Amino acid sequence: MIPQEKLDALVSRFEQVESAMATASNSDEIIKLSKEHGELKDVVEKARELSGIRKQLVELKELSDGDDKEMADMAYDELQELKAKAPEIEHDLQLMLLPKDKADDSSVILEVRAGTGGDEAAIFAGDLFRMYQRYAQLEGWKVEVLSASESDKNGYKEIQASIAGDGVFAKMKFEAGVHRVQRVPETETQGRVHTSAATVAVLPEPEDVDIEINEADLRIDVFRASGPGGQSVNTTDSAVRITHIPTGVVVSQQDEKSQHKNRAKAMKVLRARLYEAERARADAERAAARKGMVGSGDRSERIRTYNFPQSRVTDHRIGLTVHNLDEVIRGDGLDPIVEELRTQDRADRLAAMQEDV
Repeated sequence: MIPQEKLDALVSRFEQVESAMATASNSDEIIKLSKEHGELKDVVEKARELSGIRKQLVELKELSDGDDKEMADMAYDELQELKAKAPEIEHDLQLMLLPKDKADDSSVILEVRAGTGGDEAAIFAGDLFRMYQRYAQLEGWKVEVLSASESDKNGYKEIQASIAGDGVFAKMKFEAGVHRVQRVPETETQGRVHTSAATVAVLPEPEDVDIEINEADLRIDVFRASGPGGQSVNTTDSAVRITHIPTGVVVSQQDEKSQHKNRAKAMKVLRARLYEAERARADAERAAARKGMVGSGDRSERIRTYNFPQSRVTDHRIGLTVHNLDEVIRGDGLDPIVEELRTQDRADRLAAMQEDV
């Protein structure tokens, strides 16, 4: 049961923020207060609802114990209805009060790579990337391809992109892992179903203040970019390879003809990888408490299977199966799966938090 003091403190803080917003003149302070106001608004609305129900329960209990039998009977009936409603409201509020992953509001670096399955795996990697492109479009996010290694038949050996917008990581983090496809490849003459795979990595893109990179820790090499078959893309040393010496993380970029642009893209990816490595280290320290958490991002975990012959998509983490594969792989039907994962994640974290109490 959420203590009443905590509900009162939430309401009090919300009222303080509203008061401060009315008098604030500094733009940075206004932005900070507006963000906190937005985060608190729905929570406080639910807290006020729960506080109101608790007050009514006390009043109705007094009436139901009174001498006026007709009034007592009416109060008793209403009391039972509210008693049934209160736990649901409290549960909803508990979910809203769960600690938020500070990376949830971040944009992301998305990496899709062909796994086992040869050409078919590369084709599937292309399908996945286009699924995420469409999903991002529906969410109002911006997608920028950072680098791509194309294969035959409209596929990718690997592709890397930035997806920018509000709350991208909060939804996209559940896509990290091994995706498996079962279908008849275009090159299959016997009509046999093949199984292929692609891996998806979703790295939160940190703000500059989230992670500091010491220039002295970087080794930067420049070289001439080359295209398929070794053909020269340009005649200048525009490609950039950055090695973060303390961790050994290496990032290369050569898609742009400008060395400056390639370096900027490489630093963007390096920052995201170092940030994710630090998050993974911190997560490992809390592994026991978060053992059952959905969306751990472990690439060795097969998270989802796309079965084309049966038009079936199964997410193995939560045992969810849907039969609208065409909509899902197109991107239009992905969000219901993501929302189920988010719901299960919240439920798992709430259960873990209650066990710790």
